[in-house]
Amino acid sequence: MELNMSADEVLGHIVQLHSTGESLAKKNVKKLHPELMKNALYYYPSWEHALQKTGVSPIVH
Repeated sequence: MELNMSADEVLGHIVQLHSTGESLAKKNVKKLHPELMKNALYYYPSWEHALQKTGVSPIVH
């Protein structure tokens, strides 16, 4: 598998999406940002684990 992000870049991208108000629900990210999801699941055991590392919530209020 070819990766194009480091673990820190994955976390930074998640924070960036969160700051723009985009939904971080797994289904949404998988559809709109498949490269981010692929890289996140390489570095972390689950999408939820990657979100926990950033401290952001997957649900936008």
